[in-house]
Amino acid sequence: MINTSVFQNKKAAYYTLGCKLNFSETSTFGQMLAEMGVTPAAEGEKADLCLINTCSVTEVADHKCRQAINRMVRNNKGAFVVVTGCYAQLESEAVSRIEGVDLVLGSNEKAQLLQFLSDAWTEKESRQEGGETVDALHEYHSVHTSKIKSFAPSCSRGNRTRYFLKVQDGCDYFCTYCTIPYARGLSRNPTVASLVEQAEKAAAEGGKEIVITGVNIGDFGKTTGEKFIDLVRALDRVEGIERYRISSMEPDLLSDELIEFCAHSRAFMPHFHVPLQSGSDEVLKLMRRRYDKALFAQKIEHIKRVMPDAFIGVDVMVGCRGEKPECFEECLEFLKSVDVTQLHVFPYSERPGTAALRIPYIVSDADKKRRSKQLLDLSEEKRIDFYRRHIGTVQEVLFEKAVRGKAMHGFTRNYIRVELPPSEAREEYDNCLMNVRLGDFNHDKSALRATIVDA
Repeated sequence: MINTSVFQNKKAAYYTLGCKLNFSETSTFGQMLAEMGVTPAAEGEKADLCLINTCSVTEVADHKCRQAINRMVRNNKGAFVVVTGCYAQLESEAVSRIEGVDLVLGSNEKAQLLQFLSDAWTEKESRQEGGETVDALHEYHSVHTSKIKSFAPSCSRGNRTRYFLKVQDGCDYFCTYCTIPYARGLSRNPTVASLVEQAEKAAAEGGKEIVITGVNIGDFGKTTGEKFIDLVRALDRVEGIERYRISSMEPDLLSDELIEFCAHSRAFMPHFHVPLQSGSDEVLKLMRRRYDKALFAQKIEHIKRVMPDAFIGVDVMVGCRGEKPECFEECLEFLKSVDVTQLHVFPYSERPGTAALRIPYIVSDADKKRRSKQLLDLSEEKRIDFYRRHIGTVQEVLFEKAVRGKAMHGFTRNYIRVELPPSEAREEYDNCLMNVRLGDFNHDKSALRATIVDA
């Protein structure tokens, strides 16, 4: 039983690191706590509860997690501190020993956040009321990856106009460089019907755009016997939601059926994110990826054939073990040849316990930086060229709230960032679909300037 009294009139501070999925989960945690009587602490206000949702995708991420925990403890003396997320799962005991940490919850336990928090917080307050000096509990709860079975639902509004709908968690792929299967467990998902209900609730709240998130969303259905295309068809029928975006889809799971459906659907946008990781087949084999560059190129060509103006983002990892100079050059040339829009470039980071550590060829940090710059330069060339092709066209834009007196921003259906000058910005445009004419680039070429054509 949850002790609701422990939450009453309490202030909470939240800190999230990592992916969109983490941000979505934190937002949901905040909503759950709000229903218990917890309100967000104002800026500069001391919190009674601190919740840190962590990431562990790189060594840098681990370091940032520790920094964030120490900072939250330092700035909120005496607060109850709970840590969850990937780093909390992988290093539960070590995180629990950090000064000021009361409770650490792994990937299976965060689904019962309120119950664990209620029990631990009640215990701490009871001991303090009994005259015991308790600086921190240092409790941790986590199970082995193989025993992670729970699914924590999440459909939450981000800090802009979009909602983020978590449809899947975990991963069965075990790529050699990655710790995510160990941090989040194996692939699992809720039912299509439950996700439709969450989308309908978002629509009732005024939501117009939903980003479909997960760890490996193309693997949807492992738990329920359904398919991702079943989910997509069902969501497309939800009234009130005007736009869906698929956050990321593995090339081997991006079916021709899904591509064709998106091309002719009511609400699924011409916008894809397809992780490549490497444009070298040799490196892809070392990574234990489940496709080759020919399959990736085939999927991109299919998208562009049925949706010529589709925005395609691509993840690329630089400097992984085994990426010899000739492998990188092969990757660079391949990326030049495929019609993608933007590259998300990630330098390889060695993670403890991963199979990649057994690959003998190591890329120096200097080479990682040089290769990253080459790919980032290519990415900018491709994005600017894509934007330029749309100058002068009329596009539908979903605008986001702006600070009074500042430019307003939003995105077209195919994810071109648009800037409306302060003179034309209106508060009532927030979360509204508007037709605009796209003009030239703004000052830093991050967006195209726009003018309203049917206010």
